[in-house]
This record gives sequence, C-alpha cells and structure tokens, in this order.
Amino acid sequence: MRYERDPLLAGRQAQLRRALAATRDRTLQLVAGLSAEDCMVQSMPDASPVKWHLAHTTWFFETFVLERAQPDFAAFDPAYRVLFNSYYAGVGERHPRPARGLLSRPDLETVHAYRLHVDNALDRLFAVPIAAPVLDLIELGIHHEQQHQELIVTDLKHHFWSNPLHPPHGPLSEIERVAHCATGWLPFSGGLVEIGRRGAGFAFDNEAPRHCVWLQPFLLAARPVSNAEYLTFIEDGGYRRPELWLSDGWDTVQREGWQAPLYWHADLRRHYTLGGDRALAPAEPVCHVSYYEADAYARWAGARLPLEAEWEHAALSGWPIHADEGNFLESGRLHPGAANEHGLSQCFGDVWEWTASAYLPYPGFRPAAGAVGEYNGKFMINQMVLRGGSCATPREHIRPSYRNFFSPAARWQFSGIRLARNAR
Repeated sequence: MRYERDPLLAGRQAQLRRALAATRDRTLQLVAGLSAEDCMVQSMPDASPVKWHLAHTTWFFETFVLERAQPDFAAFDPAYRVLFNSYYAGVGERHPRPARGLLSRPDLETVHAYRLHVDNALDRLFAVPIAAPVLDLIELGIHHEQQHQELIVTDLKHHFWSNPLHPPHGPLSEIERVAHCATGWLPFSGGLVEIGRRGAGFAFDNEAPRHCVWLQPFLLAARPVSNAEYLTFIEDGGYRRPELWLSDGWDTVQREGWQAPLYWHADLRRHYTLGGDRALAPAEPVCHVSYYEADAYARWAGARLPLEAEWEHAALSGWPIHADEGNFLESGRLHPGAANEHGLSQCFGDVWEWTASAYLPYPGFRPAAGAVGEYNGKFMINQMVLRGGSCATPREHIRPSYRNFFSPAARWQFSGIRLARNAR
C-alpha cells in the first residue's frame, strides 16, 4: 500500500497539522505584548533572548523538515543557518551561545516574517501526502518548540528579574490560601520494575529503551517541599553548614554567595514572580533551587532525593495526570500553586523535581541517526535528572517517562524538591 493512501498515515498527518498550528500559535501568544527590547535581552550565558527562541524554533523546521522534504525550498536567509543553530555540530557552524544577545539584527519584525515564511512553506507541505520519516521530524519539531516555550518563560523571568525595576510580565498571581501542614509519606514496595517509554505515543530517544530496574522498598513524600519548610532550613543555618553540602555544592554556595533560592528577597519574606514582587506563600512548593540545594535540604531533613526509577515507578502507581491536577503552562499562572494533598500530590506540573540520578543513557540506548541524534545523547554527562514538569511546561508535553536534565548548579528553571526515604 502506498503511504499516501494509508488512512492511518493520513490521520496522523492531519493530527500533526493541527498540533503544529496550535503549538506555533501558543508561542506567539506567550510573547504577545513584549517589546522588541524585551525580546533582545540576554541576562546570562545560559539563557537566550526571546527573539532567538522565536527564530531557532523556526530554524528547526526549516533545517530538518523543509530542506529534507522540499529539495527546491528557498531559505528565507542563508545566514540564519549559522545564527540560529543551537548545538547541532552536524549541521555546521554556530553563533556562540553567550553572544546571542548581541544579535540586534535581524530585528524582531524580520524574525516574525521568517516565522511566517516557514509556516507558509509548512502549510504547502501539508497540502500533499507526507512520508512517515518527515512526519516523525515534524512531530519532533512540535515537541522541540514546546520545550522552547518553557525556556521562553524561564529565560524571560531571569531577564526581568535582572532589571532593578523587577517589571512584571503579566498579572500578579493570587496567593492561594491553603493551610500549611506536614507532609505524609507513601510506601512503595520496590522489587523488579520497568521504566522508560511505553505505548505508541511520542517520546524522546532518551526515554528508551524500556528496561527493568531493581528497587529496594522506599517511601516518597506525598507533596513537594514547601516554602515554609525550606525557610526553616535557611533559618537553621542551612547555607552556612558545610556538612550538609556536597563538595561542589559548598564551593558553589561560597563562590556565588547563595543564601536562599533564586528570586527570593534578602528579607526571606518576598520573592520575584513573573507578575512582579510578591509575598512568599508558605504552602507553595519551594522553587528555583539547584540540585545542590535540593540535596543539602534532603540531608538536613534526614531524607534523600528519589532515584529517577523510584520517581517514575511511583508516578505510574495509579496516579495519572488529571485535568484538575497540576499547574501547567495552559493555566497562564506561570507560578507554582499550593498542594491540595491527596495521595501523591503535584507529581506533574508546578515544579520540576530533582532526582538523585545522573543523566545517563538507558541500557541499549541508541541516538537517532543524523544531526537530530545530537538532540539528547551528547548531553549525557555532568547533568542531573528532573521529573514531572512545571508551571511553564505545556500539559501535553509531559508524561511519566519524560527525562529533563540540567547541571547541578542550575536553578533558573522552575525546579523544586520531593523527598524520599529508605523503607528499611
């Protein structure tokens, strides 16, 4: 049967066309109201200007989809192949990441014209049957843009916070009046469990292959660590006690002068949000902590961080993503909400949760062929795994097997802490 007449392939093509349009539109909605100046700021080497994100996600579809599917495709500007390449060495040269904020040209209007040029070309592509390998790349591009939607939010927060005026991006999120109470502990029997990609839906290559892991019995906290609990750690000298910290973590605390999570004020009563400065809500999950801080807090609390296999096993133990659970990008809040504890609460959304697992390949892992194989595998060193998604993650982007990763000192992402303990 010819692929263009395969009803399953035709149905997938139609579904991806809708998903692509929705994803591209959401990106534009995220940046609506920003000025050209807002979109050019680069507040640190690890962040990127909003304008660069808009162009790079477009570059991805131009480079990996259109150039492959349409040999006669005319690039909007051949120079963009270098300017907006992120880390794909197999594609060619790249503009240095720390210098992305120097790209005053092309201007924002031209970047939007670039997006429209590529979107129109994708529309023409969808007007005819598309081969399965190209559909695979389109699907990857959709999920790639969803990742950059979260990066737009996290980078923009750091850009605005770096401005002494602490300007808001949107309305101030209302403080949820949830009573703060001690968390409970949920037991898990352990044993031989399976983790990794399962089912036929999309997953990144680093989520496979599915494999068995032996777990000892363990306990997992019913909810993430709260602001109030983390404040107690600070007031107990948590940032002044070297015995609580890994050596690299203590060196980082001393070098960077850390005394609290990123965006907290010196008075430890207020913090910066995308709605501007706001009082800390005791029951909300602590956010913007590094792996080093999460590990130190766990040690201070007489606990530890969960292994990623423990986290995934727990997440699959009868607690799926519910429409009324978890605070994702679609809520528009762009800030984690307080837990409504019932069983395993806030496992998905609100804050990414650090695990004790290094970001390494699963047994039998093989990166994809070609330049897209650089998407995940090349970063499997000096990174730690986070799970669960955040208030800046698109809901449809997350799943129990999803593996996020950052360097242990990173804390500008919406990252928090869930504790674990040995059961015996």
